[in-house]
Amino acid sequence: MEWNIAAECISLVMLGIIWVYARKGSRLPSLKNRIFQWCVMVTFSAIFTNILSTIMIYNYVRIPMWSTLVVTMIYFVLTPLMGLAYFLYTLSVIYADSSQIRRIASVGIIPGAVYTLVILSNPFTNWIFDLNMNDGYIRGPFISVTYLVFYAYCIASIVFTLVNRRQIDREIYRILAAFPVLAVAVIIVQQVYPSVILSGSAATCALLIIYLHLQNRQISIDYLTNVPNRQELLDMLGLVLKKTPKKTFVLAVVSLRDFRQINNACGQQKGDEFLKAMCQFLQKTHGGSNVYRFSGDEFALLFTQEDETQIKKCVETIQERMEQPWQIDEFHFKLNVVIGVVQYSGEGESLEKLINSIEYAVSQAKSGKCGQICYCNKEMLESLERRRKVIRILKEKLEDESFQMYYQPIYSVRSGQFYYAESLMRIPDSPIGPIYPSEFIPIAEETGLIINITYVILNKVCKFINCLMSKGIYIGSIHVNFSAMQFSQPNLAERVLAIIEANGTPPSAIKIEFTESTLAENPQLVTDFALKMKAHGIKMGLDDFGTGYSNIATVINIPFGTVKLDKSLVWVSMKNENSALAVRNLTRTFKELGMKVVAEGVETEEQRKLVVDFGVDQIQGFYYAKPMPEVEMETFMLAQSKKEQRC
Repeated sequence: MEWNIAAECISLVMLGIIWVYARKGSRLPSLKNRIFQWCVMVTFSAIFTNILSTIMIYNYVRIPMWSTLVVTMIYFVLTPLMGLAYFLYTLSVIYADSSQIRRIASVGIIPGAVYTLVILSNPFTNWIFDLNMNDGYIRGPFISVTYLVFYAYCIASIVFTLVNRRQIDREIYRILAAFPVLAVAVIIVQQVYPSVILSGSAATCALLIIYLHLQNRQISIDYLTNVPNRQELLDMLGLVLKKTPKKTFVLAVVSLRDFRQINNACGQQKGDEFLKAMCQFLQKTHGGSNVYRFSGDEFALLFTQEDETQIKKCVETIQERMEQPWQIDEFHFKLNVVIGVVQYSGEGESLEKLINSIEYAVSQAKSGKCGQICYCNKEMLESLERRRKVIRILKEKLEDESFQMYYQPIYSVRSGQFYYAESLMRIPDSPIGPIYPSEFIPIAEETGLIINITYVILNKVCKFINCLMSKGIYIGSIHVNFSAMQFSQPNLAERVLAIIEANGTPPSAIKIEFTESTLAENPQLVTDFALKMKAHGIKMGLDDFGTGYSNIATVINIPFGTVKLDKSLVWVSMKNENSALAVRNLTRTFKELGMKVVAEGVETEEQRKLVVDFGVDQIQGFYYAKPMPEVEMETFMLAQSKKEQRC
């Protein structure tokens, strides 16, 4: 019988190309990558022995029979093992490195092991094939077992893929379901045309699909710098944490500052050249292959062998180099870098926590709080963990609107009554104990949670005002604080009006306050918003005046009803006569402009006398009342109302 091996020869060349490129791909020592390399090796060996066996069978008279027999037996062993290799690869993708794969694989190799024993016994049984000097190669009565074993593994791959389809990414699911079907289809064609050998072609087609979609180096290698990308780093870290959770290592991220300037000045092409030069420098400095492109202008260095001297030397070398100018063609420029460093302690931190830690260290370095290098030590990690918990608590409180509202009464100097109050959000109890505004407000602003929190606060204030009014308790207005983040919302005015209208609260009972910093950041937005609120009868107030962000010229152009002097002005006026004179004149100026002046932070009798002498209209501070929960505030206002009626 004559065989056509042209397709096998072409497949061998294609497989060689795949093998070369696959070895340049992911360096991750994962089970999936190791099995893929085994798939390529087994398939290459199977195709090679198939071609070699065919040539030797054609020339069996001139070639020693024992060598032809050995090569042919190797081919028959490897052919169904290609199916086993693909089956194991499918398992490695579906189950990753879980212990479940071991149990399934131990059962899955049994058919292959039994078949291998059949091949090894073939010289005595001739069940699969026979070789003799008279007839040459003769098919055995059970040669179909070879294809059946291959089919069995392909079908098993499809079955496991279908069973676990909900756990697999949709694109990966399609690939895992497609390549065994293609392999089976090609083998069926070979059985229809037995003279054309296609077993290797079937395997090569399957490997090509796997390589292009699941093992392609473009998936793991950054196209510009030719180093592993962020996903490859995450996969590597995940593998290290899973395989050796007690092993310590260090991760450093080098972040370029103001890299956009290079692209703007020199063009993106020159910027790309700089990134490649920077990456090559880091590879040379690190002295290893564990350099990754973490993001557009950030590179990560992984030190798997913890050596403080080596790490320190590497960081110092980077700093020294960045102090020198870089040259790309005719362009010379100098850039700064910041470096975040975090050490994995081997105490079972999660991958998410590790990445959050390194990103936090980089952000701290960018802020300048820790210098150009930020070592994320144990204290910082504990602070970061607390920050995560605070964020989680804020989200939970926001979801069920369970923030506790406190109110601090504001004293009216002329009437001697408390007709006004400031609303304050509090978290007096939580899984981590009380959380104070000085901690959760900045976090809420950084995360953007403050926007929806403010809407919830406004809604609660409206309901509280309605409650007071229903009991006949007079309230002039309650102040609600708005942060600068609030003015990033395009429909802010509409949302505010909708909440007030939905509660049926008199607009005049709401006073919206924002700080000088908000006014300085968004003067036009604040002005437009204030005018809309004034048109609907909602009062406006400026909080914390005197912290240095705005000036009187800006303030007088916005329809503020009140200006609240920051407590620092009150306190410094107690010690400095010039400061006291300035505050007295400010107070008079604001009052002449038709605004009410509120002094906050008044805690002592001396401070009270001072601000009264300044001529302020209202006083807020511990001297009169501390912030109190709604129930206490209601009792406080009710007592004042009865007192007023008696008078």
